Amino acid sequence: MTSSVFATERLLFTPATPNTDAIPTIFAFPNDYTVGITSLGYQVVWATLAMRSDMQVSRLFTDTHEQLPREPEILGFSMSWELDYVNILNLLESLEIPIRAAYRGDHHPIVFGGGPVLTANPEPFADFFDVILLGDGENLLGNFIDVYKEVRNASRQTKLLALAQVPGIYVPSLYEVFYHALDGTVRSIQPISTEIPAVVQKQTYRGDILSTSTVVTEKAAWENIYMVEVVRSCPEMCRFCLASYLTLPFRTASVEGSLIPAIEKGISVTKRIGLLGASVTQHPEFERLLDHLNQPKYDDVRLSIASVRTNTVTVKLAEILAKRDSRSLTIAVESGSENLRRIINKKLQNDEIIQAAINAKAGGLTNLKLYGMVGIPGEEPEDLEQTVAMMRSLKKTVPGLRLTFGCSTFVPKAHTPFQWFGVNRQAEKRLQLLQKQLKPQGIEFRPESYNWSIIQALLSRGDRRLSHLLELTRNYGDSLGSYRRAFKQLKGQIPNLDFYVHDNWSTDIVLPWNHLQGPLPQSTLIKHLADATSYFNGSNAIL
Repeated sequence: MTSSVFATERLLFTPATPNTDAIPTIFAFPNDYTVGITSLGYQVVWATLAMRSDMQVSRLFTDTHEQLPREPEILGFSMSWELDYVNILNLLESLEIPIRAAYRGDHHPIVFGGGPVLTANPEPFADFFDVILLGDGENLLGNFIDVYKEVRNASRQTKLLALAQVPGIYVPSLYEVFYHALDGTVRSIQPISTEIPAVVQKQTYRGDILSTSTVVTEKAAWENIYMVEVVRSCPEMCRFCLASYLTLPFRTASVEGSLIPAIEKGISVTKRIGLLGASVTQHPEFERLLDHLNQPKYDDVRLSIASVRTNTVTVKLAEILAKRDSRSLTIAVESGSENLRRIINKKLQNDEIIQAAINAKAGGLTNLKLYGMVGIPGEEPEDLEQTVAMMRSLKKTVPGLRLTFGCSTFVPKAHTPFQWFGVNRQAEKRLQLLQKQLKPQGIEFRPESYNWSIIQALLSRGDRRLSHLLELTRNYGDSLGSYRRAFKQLKGQIPNLDFYVHDNWSTDIVLPWNHLQGPLPQSTLIKHLADATSYFNGSNAIL
C-alpha cells in the first residue's frame, strides 16, 4: 500500500543509493502520515538513516507506507505520544512480529524505540522493545548502527549483549526487576550479568547545529512548514517540566553557522517557517535572528514561533510576527498566583504578564494564548482565585485582544523534582471552576481532558508490570474506563491505579527508572524538591 502522499514531498537532503548488502530497515511512526511527517525528530532520524549507503530504509505509518522489505533486520519506532503504544502493538502484529520481545527469535528484526516518551520512562513499554535509545539521536543513532553491523550475523542474544555496551542504549530484557510484593513497590533493578552496565546514561548532544526539517510537504499537519530548532531544553527549570529537566543542559544553535543557513535553505522550498524550542526567545542572539527575519526578502514568508518566555514579548517581536502573518502568541504562565510560581520556580511577575499582553496588542497581534495548570503541588483554592483575577485584569487592560486560556492538570514526570507527587484529586473540579469563572468574562477556556491526564500520569510513573495492563486495555479501547476494567482484572498482580497516579511517593523508594540516569542525579532533584516545598502553606507530604 505505497501512497501518493510521498510524491508531494520536497526533500532537503539527498538519500544515498543503498549498497547490495545494505541493512533492510523499517522506520515507523505509530500514527497517521500527516502527524508523523510533522515530527521534526522523526524527519531527522529518517533522513540520517536514508543518507547511509549501508542502510535501506522504508517508512511506515498507520495509514500508509513505502515498499517494505520482506525480511527487515531492524524495525524502529519514534514515540512522541504515550497513547500511540496501541498503534505500535497493531503495527507489530500487522508485520507478523511478536508483540513481546521475549517471544522473538533470530529471524525477527531487532525492534528499537526512541523519542521523548521512551527517553523519559520506557518501563511501561519495556517488554515490547528489544532496544531503547535514551537521549539525543545525533551520536546515539550512528553508534547503534555501527555496533549492529559488527554483530549482524550473530544470534539475537549476542546482538543484544553487544548493543547494551553502547552508551545510551538500553536493552530491557537484560535487566531484572524485583518487587516487594506482586502489587508492591520496586525493590531493586539489576542487570542479569556483570557485563551489562548497572546504569544506562541518557546521551546528550552538545553541538551548536540543531535540527531542521529534512522534508516539506503540503500533507503535513502543519502544511508546507519548514521547522528550525532554535534552542534545545530550557534554562528556566520549572520543577514539573520534562522539556527542561530531561533535556538539560540548555543549548542554542549558532546564528551564523546553523540558523541563518537553515532558514535560507527553507525559503528555497516554502514560504512557511516555524521556529521551535521550549524557550525560543531565550536564545542569547534572538534579537539578531529577528533582525535577519525582518529583511524585505522575507516579506512573503509566514513565520510561526513556539511558546515564548513572557518577559521577552516586546513590541518589536509582536510587530515582526504580525507582519509575517502570525495572529497570535503563546505564553506559559502556569498560574496567576505568585506563591505557586515560586513553588514551581517560574520566575515571573503578574505585571510582566500584563506588559506582554500590552506589547502583543501594540505590535498588531490579535490573539494571546496563555497556558496554565491546575493541581500543582502546594496549590490552595485562593491560588485559583488569583488566576481568575489575573485573567480579568488582562481582559480589562487590553480590550480587543482575544484571550485564550489553555489549562492542563499537573502530571508527574520522571527525572523532574515533582516526579514524587501524585495527581491532585481535586484537579477536575478546579478545571470546572475556572471554566465557570472565565467563560462569562469573554475569555476562551480550553481545558485538557482530566481523564487523559490520569492515563498520562499512569504511563509517566509506571513500571514494566503495566505491559499486561496495556495489552488488556488495547482490546478494551483506550478510555479511562478500559484502564479501570484492566486494573480490576489484574487485582493482586499489580499495584492499583491510585498508587501510580494519585499517591505521593516517598523519596526513599526505588523508582521504576532508577537504573536510567537523566541529566541530573537524584540527590539534586531531591534538593530542588525541598526548595519547592519550603513555599508550601500546608503540610509537606513527601520529605
